[in-house]
Amino acid sequence: MKNVKYARCVRCGKTYEAVPDLTNCACGGILDIVYDYDYIKTKLTKEGLKARGNRSMWRYRELLPVEETTPDTPLRVGWSPLYEEPGLAKQLGIKKLWVKDDGQNPTASLKDRASAMAVAKAKEAGASIIACSSTGNAASSLAGNAAAAGLKTYIFVPERAPKGKVAQLMIFGANVISVKGNYEETFKLSAEAIDKYGWYNRNAAINPYLSEGKKTVALEIAEQLDWQMPDYLAISVGDGCTIAGVWKGLKDLYAIGFIDKLPRLISAQSTGCYPLNRAIQENAPWQPMEENTIADSISVGVPRNADKALMAIRESNGLAINVTDEEILAAQRLLGRTCGVFGEPAGVTGTAAVKKACELGLLGPDDTVVSVVTGNGLKDVANAIKSAGEPIHIEPDLDLMVSEFAKRGVTVE
Repeated sequence: MKNVKYARCVRCGKTYEAVPDLTNCACGGILDIVYDYDYIKTKLTKEGLKARGNRSMWRYRELLPVEETTPDTPLRVGWSPLYEEPGLAKQLGIKKLWVKDDGQNPTASLKDRASAMAVAKAKEAGASIIACSSTGNAASSLAGNAAAAGLKTYIFVPERAPKGKVAQLMIFGANVISVKGNYEETFKLSAEAIDKYGWYNRNAAINPYLSEGKKTVALEIAEQLDWQMPDYLAISVGDGCTIAGVWKGLKDLYAIGFIDKLPRLISAQSTGCYPLNRAIQENAPWQPMEENTIADSISVGVPRNADKALMAIRESNGLAINVTDEEILAAQRLLGRTCGVFGEPAGVTGTAAVKKACELGLLGPDDTVVSVVTGNGLKDVANAIKSAGEPIHIEPDLDLMVSEFAKRGVTVE
């Protein structure tokens, strides 16, 4: 890969050749892919990018760690819509708000970006089986992307994973291991099995290439905004891989001169599980926490990518905002009823944090914000019904309907 120099440990600084099956550093630290920006500048221009017809994450190949001969993965991942929402911005009291709906990806979450990268690198490594542990979205995205590419998967999920996500796994033909334990226990079992059988490792905090796939959401946002960056970018945070990837993508664009401003990150976590935000707020090392939130995709008590995530929040002078499950459900309704965007609880946690930051006076009338919705609401229908409520149940009788309207105070215009 001419665009990649090497991989470097974020903890000890040791460097490694960027081979397809990289995992963690010998010291246990996470590796970061280091690019040759001078070379990339000779190959990538804004004008050339604009002329490309490829509307997927692979339009940014010069900024991705894949061989030139590696084909695009089969599913169309990326180029999700970015909606400007002036009505909601006014309601929140900020200058501008955009909502990036990454639930529009093939398996309905941002995790498709990482899984597409995993499939590409597994092909480069000559692997036929990929494995991972997941609270749900990484699992279903890997299963779908691998199935489309003709690869087998072994996937480990905690028993609490929503049925919608498990259903996706089974439909995509994954070998699913439902673990009677929390995410940490699930992760440990997957790691042991991967070591035993030699499967390609898709675990995002182990495989350094996956955050490179996730960073494409930031590349898209920048291009969709014509390279004029917002003041803030809000993202839901669990393991820390996504926020680390977003920051990497923004720094890549800054390094090659495509943007002249780096937004501040808003790290959104649930009050039921916020180990990374707690470390920021207390300016202390992170400590494990119990996993107690409806936002299952970010319910990670032992974050595996803490080093990169904390570095991203601090380097960006970001905000660490915790929201309750009730505030998450309220944000789910708010996005649906003002923007027509249906996000799952973890997917809307970023928006819940934006709303709370406005209420706390941390964001004001001159601020511009992008909020990324990381997963579709159909992933977790049970909590969607909990948020929105049940429909009116009646017999097929107009008088009964009118009577029920009166009971509920429904005004028909």
